[in-house]
This record gives sequence, C-alpha cells and structure tokens, in this order.
Amino acid sequence: MSNDNKLSNAQIAWRAAQDIADGAYVNLGIGFPEMVARYQPPGRQAIFHTENGVLDFGEAPPAGEEDWDLINAGKRAVTLKPGAAFFHHADSFAMVRGGHLDVAILGAYQVAENGDLANWRVGSKGVPAVGGAMDLVHGARQVFVITEHVTKNGEPKLVEKCTFPLTGVGCITRVYTSHAVIDIANGRFVLREKLPDLLMEDLQAMTGARLHIDGPVLDLIVPTLSGGDA
Repeated sequence: MSNDNKLSNAQIAWRAAQDIADGAYVNLGIGFPEMVARYQPPGRQAIFHTENGVLDFGEAPPAGEEDWDLINAGKRAVTLKPGAAFFHHADSFAMVRGGHLDVAILGAYQVAENGDLANWRVGSKGVPAVGGAMDLVHGARQVFVITEHVTKNGEPKLVEKCTFPLTGVGCITRVYTSHAVIDIANGRFVLREKLPDLLMEDLQAMTGARLHIDGPVLDLIVPTLSGGDA
C-alpha cells in the first residue's frame, strides 16, 4: 500500500479530539497537537491548560485582532472563555505535577511498545526542545500521542525500543497515527483501529514492533477536513 493513502494532520487531530471527555482538563503540546482544540465534538467542551499560565482559553482570534499579550505556550494568540484564569508559570507547573490534568496530547519522534516517549531531541542533532513535556508525561492522568506512522524517510516511529533520548518512561497510553489508533497495554502495541483499505501485513511492515490484536479492530474513518498542517 502506498504511504500516500493516509490521514492528514487535521484528520489525526480530529480523531484524537473525539476521545476527550466533556469537562476534561487538557494540555496540548506545541505545534501539531494544538490542532486538536479545533475539533471538539458538539456538546463537549474541554478546558484547555497552557504551561505559561492560562486555563480555559478559546480559539485563535481573527487575523489582525490578536492581542500578543495573550498567547499560549507555543506563542500563538488565543482568546479567553468566560471564567478563564491567569496564574504564575510556577503555579501552572504545580497543576501539572500535582496530577490535575486529565489528558496531555503530544507529538513524538518515537514511541516504544512499553510506552516510552522520545520527543525532545533526535540524537545529538538540532537544538534540544525540552519545554514542559517531561512534566506533562508524568503529571497528566493519560498521555496521548498524535503523529505520522513513519518518518519522512519511511522509518517506523512506533518501535520496540526508543533510540532517541527519552522524554518519559512508560508514560504513553494511546497513539493516533496517520494510519491507525493503537493502545499501549501491558508493554504491547494493541491495534484498535486502522484505515479500512490498509492490509494488516502492510501496517505491520510500517511498524517497528509487533502489533497485537485484542478484540475487534474497527475501521478508522474520519471526515474530509481542510487545513492539513498545524
């Protein structure tokens, strides 16, 4: 199967948004994960938290109407919802470390079958980008990853063991990729959903560790969406 037949970033973000409960306290990683906020299901409203000290922010303002004193951790302009709160950066991390977030959604360079995450540095290359991820992966009750299934070079991002520096150990519970939805349970990748026309053997060939089946594997069906990039 061609790797061209895959979900866009927007579609991956949409699928992840469907699993966020109404009223959940959620932190979205910088960049691609921020897209999840656009696709909350009707009748459900998450309360979004950002490390720089805002709780319950809203959508991005229209172009030209930004207040650049009001930004998220990714330095993108946001709006406020009624009841939104500002607080010190240290208090924000106290919320994270105190276990007050229901979900964190992050990007990844690699995810291992035991739930290890690498998302801050590719070996010794590039500029390290630690941010708040190391706190989030151990402070949030659940940690989801949204990512392409393979790298631009076609190498698996879901692996037996991470080869890049770790962000956290045994911290990821679910992965939403361009081709599948996969849980991490008992040190294994457990396949929950895959693209309907994707053969199991093709998906396994794209994955760097064994995929296990535990119950029905559903079709991964998402709407057609515009805006495929963060």
